[in-house]
Amino acid sequence: MSSPITTDDWLTFEDEWLAPYAMPSRASRGRRHPEDDHPFRSLYQRDRERIVHCTAFRRMTGKTQVLVASVNDHHRTRLTHTLEVTQLARTVARRLRLNEDLAEVIALAHDIGHPPFGHAGEDALDECLKSYGGFDHNLFGLRRVDELEERYPQFPGLNLSFEVREAFVQHCGRLDAPECAEFRDVGRPLLEAQIADVVDSIAYDTHDTDDALGLGFITLDELRRIEFWARATERVHSHTPGLSDAPLRIAVVRELLAWQVADLLEETANRLAAADVKCVDDVRAAREPLVGFTPEVRRLKAGLERFLRNRVYKHHRVLRMTANGKRILESLFAEYVRAPALLPEKHLRRWTGAEALIGPPPHGWVTTARTRLDCLERVVGDYLAGMTDRFAQLEYRRLFLPSIEL
Repeated sequence: MSSPITTDDWLTFEDEWLAPYAMPSRASRGRRHPEDDHPFRSLYQRDRERIVHCTAFRRMTGKTQVLVASVNDHHRTRLTHTLEVTQLARTVARRLRLNEDLAEVIALAHDIGHPPFGHAGEDALDECLKSYGGFDHNLFGLRRVDELEERYPQFPGLNLSFEVREAFVQHCGRLDAPECAEFRDVGRPLLEAQIADVVDSIAYDTHDTDDALGLGFITLDELRRIEFWARATERVHSHTPGLSDAPLRIAVVRELLAWQVADLLEETANRLAAADVKCVDDVRAAREPLVGFTPEVRRLKAGLERFLRNRVYKHHRVLRMTANGKRILESLFAEYVRAPALLPEKHLRRWTGAEALIGPPPHGWVTTARTRLDCLERVVGDYLAGMTDRFAQLEYRRLFLPSIEL
């Protein structure tokens, strides 16, 4: 009977299997707070589990992707979108012999900082916080894993590896923000991070189309005028003739996914070869992104995305939901800033003026305040960004509708 593999065994496997331009676990810049190695999980494998078990990850099941999460039980939420992105990232990383664990954890974490009500919620918080640095879901994701998650007595946050934390910053593109200082000189994103970024677009292009069809926002007749959909339909008919309606829709969505992944793999391999990339330093120094699609698929995707913007994201039902979501967050923000005592004590204690309202912390109190105290507006913004759609609506009803519920 063979013995279970150890972390050293896994690192040796990485040394033998990974492409020379992949990011090996051994080469990580490590964690902010030093920890002993785990006996059978590598650095990025531990990061993956920390994301999956944290509060912010679980809350994504109740957060909007495009449609408010209460519309029905079938369309995608922020969590199911994340799982689809992660599956694609693993597939692409494995085929290119990149670090699959690193690509997976970056994909799992990439939307962890999204507020309720999708991009409308982000716009609302950005406006509310414009005098305090604004709001960006990627930077809030970094703040969440660095400071706000409370799972370990030894350190604040999740204490993730440098490479996973870096991906939040590289994705937002706001290297001028104070929290980005340690990442400003690293160069281009790692290939594993580039993969997570690019496959995000594969997932949302296809599943937003699928959801919009399922909810009746668009029709198959409309989509037949979109070249990407029409050509994918031709491919389906060539290998599975006779399909129509729901079976055809499912088959075409699957064809679109397969087409984009295959194109991405081929084009990325060609770019790596053309740029003569031989190591991670070459990836960091590259002048252009190394992970991407061929010009033809970029053109086809752009046509589908224009259609989605005009016919789905601007659909009157979507606009009504997003307008209501923005109104809820703006009202909650104003009310909590006006009356901070309405905040839960755990959050209120992160405000520099909390002691005047609720007194000194109890003996042995441990919270995110051990890392820093913030202005009230930022504390309120963090509290709202962590809410699910359902909880934000419930808080709105508690504060603004006549009731004596606790």
